[in-house]
Amino acid sequence: MADDIDLDGRDEPRRGADDHAELLSELDSHDLSVATDLDAEADAGGFEHDLDADPDDVFPQSVASGGPTATGVILWTRLAPAAFDADEPLAVRVAHDPDLDDVVYEGLVTDAERIRAHDYTVKVDLDGHLEPDCEYHYRFYYRGTASRSGRCRTLPAPGASLESVRFAVLACQNYCNGYYPAFHYVADEDIDFMIHVGDFIYESDDGEFKGFGSYDYPGREKELPSGNGRVWNLEDYRYLYRTYRSDRFLQEALEAHTLIAGWDDHEIVNDLYWDKRTDAPAGDHPRGNDSTFMTDLVADAMHAWWEYMPARVHYDPSGETLQDRFQLWRELEFGDLVTLAMTDERLFRDPPREAIPTPDNVGPHREPPGRTMLGEEQREWLVDTITGSDATWTVWADEVLTVPLRVGSGPLSLYPVQGGWDGYTRERMRITEAIAAADVENFVTLTGDMHCYVAAYSQTSYPGRVTGGEGVAQGDRIGVEFMTPAVTSLNVAEALHLTRGRRRRLTEPLLSWLVPAMNPHIEFFDSHHWGYSVVEITAEACTYVGYAVDKTTNSPDADRGVVAAYRVPEGEVELEDVTECYRSQ
Repeated sequence: MADDIDLDGRDEPRRGADDHAELLSELDSHDLSVATDLDAEADAGGFEHDLDADPDDVFPQSVASGGPTATGVILWTRLAPAAFDADEPLAVRVAHDPDLDDVVYEGLVTDAERIRAHDYTVKVDLDGHLEPDCEYHYRFYYRGTASRSGRCRTLPAPGASLESVRFAVLACQNYCNGYYPAFHYVADEDIDFMIHVGDFIYESDDGEFKGFGSYDYPGREKELPSGNGRVWNLEDYRYLYRTYRSDRFLQEALEAHTLIAGWDDHEIVNDLYWDKRTDAPAGDHPRGNDSTFMTDLVADAMHAWWEYMPARVHYDPSGETLQDRFQLWRELEFGDLVTLAMTDERLFRDPPREAIPTPDNVGPHREPPGRTMLGEEQREWLVDTITGSDATWTVWADEVLTVPLRVGSGPLSLYPVQGGWDGYTRERMRITEAIAAADVENFVTLTGDMHCYVAAYSQTSYPGRVTGGEGVAQGDRIGVEFMTPAVTSLNVAEALHLTRGRRRRLTEPLLSWLVPAMNPHIEFFDSHHWGYSVVEITAEACTYVGYAVDKTTNSPDADRGVVAAYRVPEGEVELEDVTECYRSQ
């Protein structure tokens, strides 16, 4: 089976839709929630290893964990093709302690054909083997070499009483547009889980999606195997994941914390949407209007994401349609404290607002009815999840900005965030009004995509022309929204050459004042920094801390500082500025 597949894919011609689906089905005809089978008991010889062996020679992308449940996680690694021997098993050990002496699980991965077929990636599902709310340590062993050790964590038992949960929230990490010291700091953070809300990779070579005023970043060059400027096939996507995952700081974070992964457009195609006229995906790609090509390409993107992300999602490459094959949206429970809803805002969305055929296409007030970002089934699931949760806090991990962002006033307003909810305002109102009607307390949205820091109020409606017509009253506050910044990707200030020197000292406070002034629901806005955020939730409060990390320095000693910190008391919809408290720590 797998021996007949062109594993390099460099010269692979573009197949027809049926052939392409058959190829992906051939890659794995089994339950694709796990990529390998595990023997129940392992031969002790599989764990023998040379203490001086370099793990990078055998495990070039190191290790990671994700898809947590109360009784397990998915462990991930990738073997170097040059080190691969089909007759040699891959061993895995899990223990309570960092030295891996107090062993709780051992196993052997023996399905060599499946490993080879999936670009030498391996996923081991430990669901049912671990205890709730526990930290574990793990390591892979192969042909006398041990991987770096990883640390993983299971979810609390359903309904368990929980004092707190801490997340690192990340987004938008263009490899060519900066270094990753932010991940070094994330690795050292005292957190329970790492949430990535999308744009883990960018689907281009060096020249696309870089900042016009960006620095040069030696060592960040890349060239797609297909030779094109944008992704063209499965091997291009695999190459990007291999390249991104080769970064040592990113590896540190994935070794240290269990990942809860979403996606946005750049894991697939820039500005991806679903074209109902062709019943196929479309987007910003040289062949973005070729429905057959785009269907195959999105199928490739799904498959590579599934191979390289340790995520617990439904994936069936034999599904009749792309939307049948993959279900990213899912719910995670953190005891009685937090319900987390993850959504997919790319596979179901209608074309962007700019594509609406209106006389002047000024803004959301001209949006026709029936437009959707989530699709009916996912939208109803989201509303039911948020309104039906019994947890103290309900958190929506949303890929793109939910609240409006307006530049200007009244009929002269512009809505510059193309990928956000300003083009899907009727559906946004249906969601917020349902949350308000259910009297949901302690509702928090975590988002990314816009490469900024934002603290804002979610409302049932917004003044001006954002929700239809003039004179709309200020809506009721139903929750808060926190945006995590980009790790490296182009932000507004960088695009306008405003990130250095005197211009930065002028524009940083100006933009931080101007955007909230034009958007009363936004309490804080910053577009001059890069980094990550930490969100801590307790029974008493939800606290957001946005950190800035110097992406121009490829060093663990890169400068780090607090940009903003806000606290939301339990039972109140109130953003309390606690920035100075965190800066003084």
